[in-house]
This record gives sequence, C-alpha cells and structure tokens, in this order.
Amino acid sequence: MTEDATVAVDRRTVLGALAAAGGTAVAGCSAVPDEDDGQTSPVDGETARELATRFAPALYFDVHEPWFPTDPRPYASERDGETVVGGFDAVDGYHERYEGSGPPNPTVFYHAVKYEGSPLAVVQFWCYSVFDQFTTNFHWHDWEVLHVFVDTETGDPQLYVASSHSRSVPNNEFLDPDPGTTPRILSELGSHSSTLSVNDVPDRFQRVGIGDLLADITNTAIEGIEDVVDAEIPIAYGLPRDEGSRLPYLVPEYEGEPIYDHERLPSVSRASLIDAELTVRSYDALTSPPTDLPTRETGLVFRYGEQADDADVQYELVSSDEIEHIAEFVGPQLSFEFDVPDVLEDAVAGHITATETPWNQPRYENPAVDITVSYHREALADRYDAIGEPRSINTVVSRITEAVTSDEAPENEGLTTVESSVESVVLLESDPEAAPTFDGFAVVRDVPAGDHRLTVNGAGRAPHSERVAVSDDETVTAAGVGGEIPLVARDHATKVELGDEAATTDLSRVAVEDDFAGRLYESRVEGNDAVYVHTGGAYTTEVRDSDDAVGAYRINPPADTGSAVRIERPETGKASLAEFVVDVAEETREEVAAQRDDDSDGGGSENAVQGLERALAAVVEAARRAAERARAGERGNADKQLETVVERLQRVEDRLAEARNDLPEPFARATNNRLKQADRRTEQARRETKL
Repeated sequence: MTEDATVAVDRRTVLGALAAAGGTAVAGCSAVPDEDDGQTSPVDGETARELATRFAPALYFDVHEPWFPTDPRPYASERDGETVVGGFDAVDGYHERYEGSGPPNPTVFYHAVKYEGSPLAVVQFWCYSVFDQFTTNFHWHDWEVLHVFVDTETGDPQLYVASSHSRSVPNNEFLDPDPGTTPRILSELGSHSSTLSVNDVPDRFQRVGIGDLLADITNTAIEGIEDVVDAEIPIAYGLPRDEGSRLPYLVPEYEGEPIYDHERLPSVSRASLIDAELTVRSYDALTSPPTDLPTRETGLVFRYGEQADDADVQYELVSSDEIEHIAEFVGPQLSFEFDVPDVLEDAVAGHITATETPWNQPRYENPAVDITVSYHREALADRYDAIGEPRSINTVVSRITEAVTSDEAPENEGLTTVESSVESVVLLESDPEAAPTFDGFAVVRDVPAGDHRLTVNGAGRAPHSERVAVSDDETVTAAGVGGEIPLVARDHATKVELGDEAATTDLSRVAVEDDFAGRLYESRVEGNDAVYVHTGGAYTTEVRDSDDAVGAYRINPPADTGSAVRIERPETGKASLAEFVVDVAEETREEVAAQRDDDSDGGGSENAVQGLERALAAVVEAARRAAERARAGERGNADKQLETVVERLQRVEDRLAEARNDLPEPFARATNNRLKQADRRTEQARRETKL
C-alpha cells in the first residue's frame, strides 16, 4: 500500500499565507544553511559507533505517551521505484505490533560527522515516531534529534542541542556539559520535542538554576519585554507541563472524522491517541480555559546498553546509513481548528504535512545549523575556525496573559491582567507552522523583516490577532502592548468591530484601553478589523487615520457575549475627540447621580457629591459645544470651547477631591481614571488640526 504526499483536505477555511506556504514539518531546523561554517565529512564507521555508544542518551517519556521511538523499515513500501513510508501503514502497523508487552522495535538512529580540518565532531541521535499529536499541529511521522558536539582531541562534549518544535522555536541547548554524565532527553508528550536534563534530577526540567541545582539549559534570557517580565527567563521551549503549565491537546481529523474512525486504520482506536483527559475537541468548543488538565508525570524510560539495567526499555542503536535508502515519509494532510478574528467570520486554519527525511535536511551534514542560541554559536566559533560567527536574526516575543475583572474597580467596569493558566498557540502568517507558548511566553524566531499578522489562540479563549512590523534595525520585536498580549475567556468575550463598507475614514491604527488595566491592544489596521474584549471592562477605543489624525470612542460592552459592538463609521479629528469627552463625562455624571440617590442624607456629603455631578454636567455642555463648532467648521470657536472644557475638568477634579470620602472607593478610582482619559483626549483635540 502506498500513499500520495500531496493529498489535501480543504474542509475548513485556511489562511491564505498558510495554504500558500505548504512546506513540511521540520522540528528544530534552521531556515537556511550557514555558509560561514566549514565543510563536514562522515566519521568512519568504527569511530562513529564509539561516539554513539558513549553519548547514547537516556530517554524519559510522559506516562500518557502513545508513540515511542521505533524503526520505520517494517512499514516501508515501494512507489515508483522508490522506498517510502506511508502514514497509514506506519500508524496502523505500529499499533498492530504494540501488543502490550512493550513498544515495538525501540530504536534510536545515529549519524556522526566531523568538520574538516578541525577536531570538532558531532554525533546525532535521531528518534522516529509514527505520529505527532500536539496542541499546535498533527502529522504522520516525526523525527527529533539530539546533537552532541565533541572535541575529538580532548574527548569532551562541547554543546548539546536538543530539537524543539520547529525552526521558529528556540532549541534546548547546554554549553560545556559534564563529560562524565550521559545526556538525558525529556520527550514532550505527543510532540516529542526534546528537552535536556543534565542536573541531579534526571526526570524533571529545571529552566533556572536554584542553589546547587544546575539549570538544564544555558540558553540566554528573553530580551525586549523587560517591562512584563519579573526575572531573566531563558529563551527556550523547555517542557511546559513539567513546569506546572496546562497544555491541552487536540484530536486530529482527516476527511471530517477523527483518525481513529478511518477505515485504513483498523488497529487504531481512541485509546491509541493521547488520553482523553488531556484533550479537547477544539479550542472554540470551550467557554473558558480548562483547569483540570494534569501536568507531566514520568512514564517509560529508554536506555541503551549497560545503562539499560535500570530502564523500562532497552533500545537498539542503529546507524542511519541503514535507512538512508528511504526516499520519503508520506501521508495526507490532517486538520485541526485554529481561530483567527475577522469581521466576517472566525476563519480556521491548520494543515501540517508529513515530516521530511533527516538526510535531506541541512543540519544532517552541518549540525551547527541547529544552534539557535547566538551565545553558544559564538562560543564554538571562538574555539573552532570551522564554526561561523552568529548571524543576526529577528525574533518576535510577547508575554501572554489573561484579562480578568479587577477587585479595585466597580463591578464589571475595570480589568487587570494575570498570568496565563493555560498555554496558547501562536501563528505568524509568514510561517506555515504554529508555535506553542512556554511559561506564558510567545517566541517566534527567524522572522523576515516586513509586516506580519500575528494570531494567538488558546483553549477556551477568544483569539487575538494583530499586525506586527518587524525591522532589521531591531533584532527583537515585542508584540502586543509593551510586550504583553492579554487573552479573554470566551464566556466573557465580545467582539469590537471597526468600520463598514460605508466608512469614509481610512484607518491606520487602533488601540483599546481599559479604565483600570490601561492599554490592552494596539495594532495597525487595514480596512475592517475586530478585536475581542472582556465584557467586564470599560474602554476607550482610539483610532488613527492615514494622516495620523486621532479619534476616540467610549465602549461599555453588553454582558451578552453574543452581541458585538460595532463602530460603524469611525472618525478622527476635533469633533470625534470632543464627542468622546461628552460620552465619558455624561457616563460618569449619571453614575454620580445614582450614587447620590442611593446615599442621600441631606447633609454635607450630599452637597459634595451633588457638586461633582454639576461639575460633570458643565463638562458635558462645553464638550458638546466644542463638537458642534468643530462639525460646523468653526475651528476658532471649537478651540475656545475646548479651553472651557479644560477649565471645567479641573473643577471636576477639585469636586472629586471634596467628595472622595463620600463615594465608594472603587467608584472614586474609576471616576479619577475617566478624568485622566477626558483630560488626555481634550488636549489631543486642542492640538488636532483636523476638524
């Protein structure tokens, strides 16, 4: 039985960029070969075997892992004179052979090269699994690799590089490991992303060193989002479920049905996939992030040779020369749900193809291509002429948080942001593969300069999408506001839509600010656009046009999440800004009046609150006149009225100070925050040349 690698499933709407990109899933592979590196040649068979035996890693798997390293040769077939391994054949054959006594044919393949004219050699350990099931992608076949860079003169290892999810996610690396310690790999559930373990706790990942306990990686810290990071966090994917993060998995589908229902997989059942307690059918099926997902627990441990005495499984160590005759690993594209906010619909994307053969990848001959940490490449370049200096690459980073209601605000009138409870998925339109977050961080590296659309999605959350401009002048681009992107649970999310076909203003940027959480969203826009906000917030939406003129709108979303808020014909200029001041001042005046009615005793406190109400009414009157004069084209009169607004806002501030002790503290804080917005927009209106 053979399979066609080009079979496509177009059951859902696919992002144009993703569909056009095509491509194959190559875990941890750099984008292009580094031409500054020296040439390599294969290490002779005996020496290669010695290196492989010495550094053969111990492999630790999750207790829920269904797909272990195996030998693909039993599932190979001939197609048009070439040897291929088909996805259906491999997955069904693997589960047919898996009879409960242990995983079938546990195997690790090795390959060794030496840089010519240099004592630096690299032994690679390649692990093949028949399937990849993760939260960002599915695909038939999966290859992961550990590179061990070795100085052949001293015999000491120089660098470990363990492959992560894709070239866009930093690999897990360790410089100058202990020569007397065998490398250990903690394999991520389903994805088989390889995390290093080098310290005294063999089956747990330690991102940052504590006391005498070494960190398991020497990757450098994340830069560019210092304002939202409390400590220096090494930039590496790591092992989120081992670090306490919740990570939901999805069920792969083919032709509209889960793969375990397909007639060509008779040996595969629902139990063959990742356990149901870790999976959700789709991100948009949940109204809030899941809270009961189990974190990582160690299951089977694989070792080689003499190490295998205290392991669950002993694997075979086989030269990759024996499988280089395999031309392709093939299989039809699979599907999963991935939302993209859009005015017309929540589009869905996500097709990943079968993996590429290792021996056709640049890193097979030049393992230095896989070094993702500039400091590590620089260290090797200082020691060995064969390794080129690090090149400059662009990286997009952000901290993904959650927007929730604030205890300091009146009920449903203000937000704050907290650490994310569930890991998310990040998709950059220029990259055909989605990347998972780690510890709440989104990192996409090797991004070409230019304008991109960045989408972030999470189980039970409304999707976030913004446009990001990446420049070669800055190697780190912080997405979001100040490097932070807050997501909103679906059961508290409503959509704010901008513009319609009749809109006359050519918008260039939009920002959304909450009274308490501050600016939550800012992005360049093209035509109609939308953003999801929390129904428990009170917002100022700022718009700018192609001439950088400013407008503002007050938004108090309804509690009904099914009702979108539409700003149909957004405008910029003095009139728009003055009308915003009218809206926010009148909103506050009405709430002050309600406070006075609820707590009226006829005394001094009533007089103070009443004075605040009257001062706000005076602002409403002056701001309304300013808007009318601006719309009538009377610039001078509009500016005079705006000067009156400034004076009356100062009077409101004085009256608020007098009435503060007679108002509930959350409401007093909200009033103060709104005054700041009104002050700011009034000053913008005074400076604005557009009427």
